Amino acid sequence: MISKYGIGTFLITVIFGIILIIAGVKIQNPFFRYLLIAAGVLIASFTVYFFRDPDRVTPQVENAVISPADGKILTVSQVDENRYLKMRAWKVSIFMSPLNVHVNRIPIDGKIGYLNYIKGEYLMAFYEKADERNERNEVGVESKYGKVLFIQIAGFIARRIESVLTMDQPVKAGERFGMIKFGSRVDVYVPADWTIKVKTGDNVYSGETILFEINK
Repeated sequence: MISKYGIGTFLITVIFGIILIIAGVKIQNPFFRYLLIAAGVLIASFTVYFFRDPDRVTPQVENAVISPADGKILTVSQVDENRYLKMRAWKVSIFMSPLNVHVNRIPIDGKIGYLNYIKGEYLMAFYEKADERNERNEVGVESKYGKVLFIQIAGFIARRIESVLTMDQPVKAGERFGMIKFGSRVDVYVPADWTIKVKTGDNVYSGETILFEINK
């Protein structure tokens, strides 16, 4: 299945790839013919692969925070979170390479209590200060256990964040809500007294991997 959040970019890029293939077929020079055909096939194939949106089975565990993104854990740390949680918090940073599924999902049941989109720079997503300087979309969920903040951060290649969330919207863990195009990062913040279930270097999967367990 192709993600609905990137259908416009998907169609434009695939059509461009097909045009390259057609142009290559019409060229007499064998070198340029195969070069254009190969480039067209590569572009079209990668676009289909990038915008894939597989179904996921979300764990039916009420007191858990599920990963909102596919990727690798860059850092796990404790910080003072002053935007939404306003307390000491765990921070987990997830790096999404261009080969990961880029559809993002809600990490916990609740309602949207905070939204803040910020235009910014396009530093490499794994840069430590990317969460302070890059284009980003900050989303807070108010759950019955407490607040959870997660941030979609654009990277050097990714220059478009998609999100369909609105204030006070009820949300369920595992629901799709948007994506970041072509490589990016998602940071997740929860209260520091919740139990961390992942470590730096772990691979995680959107809608499936448990990042935190909540002490009831």
